[in-house]
Amino acid sequence: MDTLSLKLRGMSCASCANNIEEAISSVPGVSNCNVNFGVEQATIQYDRKRTNLETIQAAIDAAGYSSYPLQEQEMITGEDDAEKNAREAELRTLTRKIVVGSILSTLILLGSISAMTGLNLPGIRALWLDNPWVQLVLASAVLFWCGADFFKNAWKAFKRHTATMDTLVAMGTGAAYFYSLFATVFPGFFTSAGLMPDVYYEAAAVITTLILLGRLFENRAKGQTSEAIRKLIGLQPRDAKVIRDGKEVNVPIQEVQIGDVILVRPGEKIPVDGEVIEGASNVDEAMVTGESLPVKKQPGDEVIGATINKTGSFKFRATRVGKDTFLSQIVKMVQQAQGSKAPIQRLADQVTGWFVPVVMTIAIAAFVIWFNVMGNLTLALITTVGVLIIACPCALGLATPTSVMVGTGKGAENGILIKGAESLELAHKIQTIVLDKTGTLTQGKPTVTDFVTVNGTANGNELKLLQLSASLERNSEHPLAEAVVRYAQSQQVELTEANKFEAIAGSGVQGIASDHLVQIGTQRWMAELNIDTRTLQEGKTSLEAAGKTAILIAVDGQIQGLMGIADALKPSSVAVVRTLQKLGLEVVMLTGDNHKTAEAIASEVGITRVFAEVRPDQKASQIQALQAEGKIVAMVGDGINDAPALAQANVGIAIGTGTDVAIAASDITLISGDLQGIVTAIQLSRATMQNIRQNLFFALIYNVAGIPIAAGVLFPIFGWLLNPMIAGGAMAFSSVSVVTNALRLRNFKPKHISSNRGVI
Repeated sequence: MDTLSLKLRGMSCASCANNIEEAISSVPGVSNCNVNFGVEQATIQYDRKRTNLETIQAAIDAAGYSSYPLQEQEMITGEDDAEKNAREAELRTLTRKIVVGSILSTLILLGSISAMTGLNLPGIRALWLDNPWVQLVLASAVLFWCGADFFKNAWKAFKRHTATMDTLVAMGTGAAYFYSLFATVFPGFFTSAGLMPDVYYEAAAVITTLILLGRLFENRAKGQTSEAIRKLIGLQPRDAKVIRDGKEVNVPIQEVQIGDVILVRPGEKIPVDGEVIEGASNVDEAMVTGESLPVKKQPGDEVIGATINKTGSFKFRATRVGKDTFLSQIVKMVQQAQGSKAPIQRLADQVTGWFVPVVMTIAIAAFVIWFNVMGNLTLALITTVGVLIIACPCALGLATPTSVMVGTGKGAENGILIKGAESLELAHKIQTIVLDKTGTLTQGKPTVTDFVTVNGTANGNELKLLQLSASLERNSEHPLAEAVVRYAQSQQVELTEANKFEAIAGSGVQGIASDHLVQIGTQRWMAELNIDTRTLQEGKTSLEAAGKTAILIAVDGQIQGLMGIADALKPSSVAVVRTLQKLGLEVVMLTGDNHKTAEAIASEVGITRVFAEVRPDQKASQIQALQAEGKIVAMVGDGINDAPALAQANVGIAIGTGTDVAIAASDITLISGDLQGIVTAIQLSRATMQNIRQNLFFALIYNVAGIPIAAGVLFPIFGWLLNPMIAGGAMAFSSVSVVTNALRLRNFKPKHISSNRGVI
């Protein structure tokens, strides 16, 4: 299946999103479609053998909307910001219509003062503003120029046998306008029945202008919700100082090639990703990783594009350019997350789908009841128009996506990549969090601290054993194997070739080195091989009690040595575990180490539940076991062998400094590798969900309270009715209040962790 992202045009409310979703889903070959009203974007999965872009776009056009593909290059550079230009053009048009609508509506309103208050204003009469025919001309300009789109879109929806917010607005203002038109043209019809031929041009004009004003505020606010993306794109410098033919040449960043040598001076931004080849400096990576302290860079270290060189000059070789840079990947992932749909949004969509037909039914019922019961056409008309105007599902459609957009953007600003809205929503429900030991709780750089041999050090026995061990281990990518090789190199031991290397998952490695069978691994594996390890048991027990990983070395089937390997805890591990527990989460440690070593490490960080001696292929089943207990489980890991568990967990959290496989399998990535990001992600999820609930309240309270009043429920008791103009203002305010509340999330600041005091 291929995935396609389209930018949409012409949507006015969440009902439009549902209509487009149905239109796209009906195209043969489309397997999944997700239309996000907040970002005006469609994400489509389709079979390219059965359909294509043109067919999908034709279906959108037939539904009355337009679209264009969201180009990857556009997402990366932001140079051709079609979305921004279109939004600005729309805002300019809206502003012109609002200015004209406001002037004309004010004139109509002034002309209606006499009829509404009984006051006789000579100036108004002198200008003929109270004349129904003058008001008809002015109101016609407001409705059919300023508010033309409402009627066009309502007609399109009618032809599709659907209804949208524009349908409600067109019906409400149209009813007030055409009723007034009839009273203007045929006043005798009313006077002969003993009724005054009152007109409501001011209601139709003011409502139209107010709704346009609300849409202007809404569009401006929606533009601000994607500020995080623009900030990220804006981090990228425009050019680079490339060394070509021994000379420094300033070239646009788009022309930088992989392999180019680039010079960066203090205070300059690093243009693309690369590897330092000359010089050294401290680099501020906070804007990408969230890490507050500058990171020292020297030859061999990787540098990330868009980060800032602080102190010295250095040269680096470009390794990733254009859409492949780390920053570009972040932008792409954040955009995908913002375009995704949270589970809570699906409930709002279902409500919205039923909303418009139900409201129209209530409006018709109000008209019929009041006309039949009271015999009052004016009362029936006011209640009908009031119901149609105040009942707008627009705010309901904005409630979730606007919060998700701001929330995922704040995550990116804090070095946390959230791949989808579902992950953002699920994170606040986590009950149990499983932390992998190596590389997650620890720094992932184990070091050999103890080396004990059965034959002692006579005749260089320990160096010969170290040579055999390291020669075999250098064929392994396991962190413990790397520790053994580094230790041998530090002892200046010359390594040899090893043959028939074999890694036994969760047990150890074996192979032939210098014509000897060398086996290095766990106590359990040695027992399975029938190798007697009793001579080293005391030392092994002592190492494990100190929280060190003990590995046994056998040569030609005889135990020969023992190594103790320690991996220091990350500085924030203890505080993070303590904070997670204070947040009410059960914290579990997962490791392949034996029980004694695992429990020693767990005790050091304050974890009481430990899954030890877990083979890589068993990690996912451990997560399943926790889920079988009815818990929502998050897994945090960094290694290739963590990937199945990350995928199995309800929320997989990858350490960004780990492997690409782990990052790909996760739902959330902590770019800097700092465990504090776990706490920040959960805090952000909780803040976002709270914000969504507030938005849903703002979206529904106007409708829940306003529709019955507008329908005249309180009229028989108190004589209260909802003026259609107030209804129009309330409807516009509901959308504005939802988006404004979502923007409050931009003030989210994670509660930082002190290693001594927990959350501060």
